Amino acid sequence: MPPDRADTASTVPSAAVPADTPVSDAAPPAALGAHGALGVEQAEAALVEHYTRLVRLAYLVLPPSLGRNRRVLTAHALVHCSLPRGRTAAVAERSAIPAQSRTEGGGRGTTGAGWNPGYAYVRERVLRQALDAGRPLRRLALPRRAQLPPLLPRVWGLRLFPRSGGADELALDQRLSGLSGPARAAFALRGLELLTDEEVRRLLHAAGAEDTETALTEAAEAAERRIGTADPVELLRSPEFDPCSLQARPTDLMRRRQYGRAALAATAALLVCGTLLGLPGDGWGPDGDADPAYGRGATVASALDPARVRRIAPAAWQTSARTDFSVWPARGPLAEDRALLGRALTAWAAPGASVQISATPATPSGPPMGSPQLLYAGKVDAARVVLFHDGLRVVRYAEPAAGGEGAAALDLARVDGADAAAAGALVVGRSDGEVRYLTAPWVRGTSVRDLLDPAEPARPLRRDADGVTDPLASPAMARDCRAWDTLSVRDGSATPGSDSAADTGATDRLLTDLGELTPARLTSGPPSAPGDVSAPADRAAWARTACLLPAMRSHGVRSVNSWPYARQPLPESNGTATWLCTRAETWRGPGSRVLAQFQAPSENTAPGAVAARAEDSPACGVRESQVLAGVLWKSRGGTWYVLAAGSGKLGSVEVSGGVRGRAPGNLLAVRAAEGAQAELYGRSPDGARVDALR
Repeated sequence: MPPDRADTASTVPSAAVPADTPVSDAAPPAALGAHGALGVEQAEAALVEHYTRLVRLAYLVLPPSLGRNRRVLTAHALVHCSLPRGRTAAVAERSAIPAQSRTEGGGRGTTGAGWNPGYAYVRERVLRQALDAGRPLRRLALPRRAQLPPLLPRVWGLRLFPRSGGADELALDQRLSGLSGPARAAFALRGLELLTDEEVRRLLHAAGAEDTETALTEAAEAAERRIGTADPVELLRSPEFDPCSLQARPTDLMRRRQYGRAALAATAALLVCGTLLGLPGDGWGPDGDADPAYGRGATVASALDPARVRRIAPAAWQTSARTDFSVWPARGPLAEDRALLGRALTAWAAPGASVQISATPATPSGPPMGSPQLLYAGKVDAARVVLFHDGLRVVRYAEPAAGGEGAAALDLARVDGADAAAAGALVVGRSDGEVRYLTAPWVRGTSVRDLLDPAEPARPLRRDADGVTDPLASPAMARDCRAWDTLSVRDGSATPGSDSAADTGATDRLLTDLGELTPARLTSGPPSAPGDVSAPADRAAWARTACLLPAMRSHGVRSVNSWPYARQPLPESNGTATWLCTRAETWRGPGSRVLAQFQAPSENTAPGAVAARAEDSPACGVRESQVLAGVLWKSRGGTWYVLAAGSGKLGSVEVSGGVRGRAPGNLLAVRAAEGAQAELYGRSPDGARVDALR
């Protein structure tokens, strides 16, 4: 008897056949021999005809470490550079892997009679260059062209990246990032090109891959493990991996303006200096009369003076009307190292080329607004770290502790409007898949709780005298979702002087690392009164929600609330399902993300099915707690149903289109055919229409 199964329902249409299904290479040009000549016109025609397929293949094979913007531009550049350099190109037998003619119904192994040698040649060239781009640079060898940033195409002032997918696509991207370059290539060739393992082996060998057997094994294992209810191979055709369907966002406008002004000022200075050097006299030498006022203003100089950074007294938070980052004391063994503080302030105000900058969305990256407040300065793992706060932002500066040349890092995050719960901890360091936190002065105890194991007790987590925790596994840096360690903090309501999670009389707050400077707080309950994740039912619900959190990563998230808004008895006595609405709030206000989730009865902590998702929606929030979503669900008896649930304020729920039905109240269950598509909506008690979350 088949297990329960849920697919996204009427609010999310069933997947259609993608536009880039495997091509049919009918009516091929004259067949090539073992060593034939391919005309550049023939290769160009194949490149133009199958351009989107080739760019998608290059994008999937390129290493994810390049970043989405550079991967997009590099993928297009590799395809552009894949034509023969002369009028013709010699095609050897080993490089002529046919572009098979297949049909979707035929599946793997259905081979047609057609063969396009132009496409086969260009595909091999694209694959070879994409694999070259993932190889490390060597000191005594010249870099290959694919290992360098592309000269063309170039887009000034914009960052380009594919359209964002959902949690399934993000999970597949994480899975592919853990594979080697040849394994990613094998995965894409088997899934997109529908080549057999023998054809993939020959093509990888022709493209310069060495261990093709291991690559095929890794690709097969990645393809066999489903992601929720989705097939990983089908997810390859989603817009998340389509570098020809792009979104554009601006680069750092403030920094670009600063660079433009600096370039203009430098040009003017060069012209003036050139003119003065041509004049008689002493000019601007040591004995000259001129005194050029090129120094900084008094306000800027004061902000960059390490002796003037603000330092809060250790006990100030106990009497302050505010309990946020503004009352954190200055801590750390290097808090008096003025040279380190000076380098950190200079990197913040005028970062050089060796400073890597990251900022959460809508966080200004400009210089400090006056003398900032020092939060921490000390050695964390292999880096010297400084944390500042300027009222709006928290800034983390890190440099190699060993000294010498090395890239420094500058991270900025908005923290305006923080309260005691949101200001409980900051990320002070990440390394080797682990994260360390600097906790607030009012935190009395810290521990680690694995969200995926709700029955496991919290594990004690030691802190040093300055409030820096021991390292714990960072879920933001993990390649899979086998565990989700969160930081559990207990504030001043616990027993004074205790540093144990075993204290009574206080509730622990859960904070999780989502790849940013500020961890996100996790809560449960209705939007009007979210609470800490403490009840067994809340922990059980979060155990099946945690693996969906990567969809909210690096988005400036302040808190994530999971609200079980409905419980639905399933047809045919299949148990009771839970409907949850998971909402991520951001520090900046806009940009919230909402996931409606269907959790069927299960003996394990498998993630629930995402029924609907939205961005910048008031659903499940303080202003609008109303939510309605549905799924297409298969019972253990093999019958398909449209299931829907809304929050308790609905008078009725209706479905139309491919499935028709109506039910009073906030729950609906209607028989349906497999793959049915329908429109879901509800009615409020006064008859007003309520649309489903989308």
